[in-house]
Amino acid sequence: MTCEGRCSIGTPFAIHPVANLVTRLRNSMEGRITYMYKKRLLTGMVAIAALGLIVSGCANTASTGTKSGAPAKISLPALTSIETPPNAVLPKGDGTGKCPAGTTIGYVGAETGANASLGINIYNGVQLAITQHNQANSGCQVKFLKFDTEGDPNKATGPVTQAVNTKAIVGVIGLPFSGESKATGNIFEQKGLVHITPSATNPDLTKNGWTTFFRALGNDAVQGPAAAKFLTGTLKAKKVYLVQDDSDYGIGLAATTTAGLGSALVGTDKVITGQKDFSATISKIISSKADAVYYSGYYAEGAPFDQQLVAKGFKGAFIGPDGVKDDQFIKQAGNASSNAYFTCPCIPGELIPSFESAYKTAFNAEPGTYSIEGYDAATVLLSGIDKGNDTRPALLSFVKSYDADGLSKHYKWDSTGELATPAVYGYEVKDGKIVPIGVIGK
Repeated sequence: MTCEGRCSIGTPFAIHPVANLVTRLRNSMEGRITYMYKKRLLTGMVAIAALGLIVSGCANTASTGTKSGAPAKISLPALTSIETPPNAVLPKGDGTGKCPAGTTIGYVGAETGANASLGINIYNGVQLAITQHNQANSGCQVKFLKFDTEGDPNKATGPVTQAVNTKAIVGVIGLPFSGESKATGNIFEQKGLVHITPSATNPDLTKNGWTTFFRALGNDAVQGPAAAKFLTGTLKAKKVYLVQDDSDYGIGLAATTTAGLGSALVGTDKVITGQKDFSATISKIISSKADAVYYSGYYAEGAPFDQQLVAKGFKGAFIGPDGVKDDQFIKQAGNASSNAYFTCPCIPGELIPSFESAYKTAFNAEPGTYSIEGYDAATVLLSGIDKGNDTRPALLSFVKSYDADGLSKHYKWDSTGELATPAVYGYEVKDGKIVPIGVIGK
């Protein structure tokens, strides 16, 4: 081998300059290969770890099911019929009624306004009763006058004053809402004009010493505890968040429901009449992990509240009282309303065939919340008029001593104007309709 003077025969190959270059190149290549291998290995491990976190996150989401941790909605059997008293007093009476010309019954309450539908349900029931009465009693043609309060306590005193100063009016059906009833009760009292509310449920209304006020349903001292039992018993809610509006009705019902919920209550919040954005309250509900929300108020705020609640990911049950139980709630809340149930000290009038048929014929609509209570309350007044009680003092005395069945319940009042044994019913939104599910709270 010739080294051209730069090496001699016998010099080790490892220390040869060319050999050293080759060795360095080889080591460099091996290092680069090792580095690339390690880099790829590390990158792969990071990717696997990230995938593991994603899978773990999905598994955690699946285990809770919803942002609220709520169970699937419980679908309850629908009530398909109710028993009506066989000897119920009906508006037509025996057809022999006689009264002075111009004798008038008034309705005072919402015809317009945010919650007008509840008022319309009532005066339709009253109108049906008066129409049936007049068709059967040629000797007593009772007139009907309506006075619109818009459901607003601040506006109610005017229409009530107008009604009590209309001398032909001997009795009134109304007012529908607790706030306006509270604001006007003294006006009726001063004029000695009997008035029967088919729907105002604040318990304090019968604690004012009024002698002219009568309630054709149970109050919220009955509804609140029944609602609490419905939530924790029937619907099996473990964590209930209660939201109330600023009305006398909402405040009173919230208090009695809260007392009944006990340790199941995980939080409360307040909203105001006319509120449109409920995001702050909804954040509190989501954070509480509540599986049910009870809203103590009316449908005008209850509908957008439920809609926004569902849009934010709440999967639990939404329960509203009689002030929310109306088809307008479904129309305004849309598909979100499928999570809703209702409590109401009202009878499902649509399950009374004779009433349902007559109401639908008259108004091309199914009876609504409190339609049957409005009908029965008017029947009480008409029965008194037919028996010769066609003055304000006489009709007031007649109502105080009344003791008879109506289509919806037995009507007998205590000295404060409360019924003896009122029932509370439950309702569910099913396939876009409000369906009765029977008496609750027992």
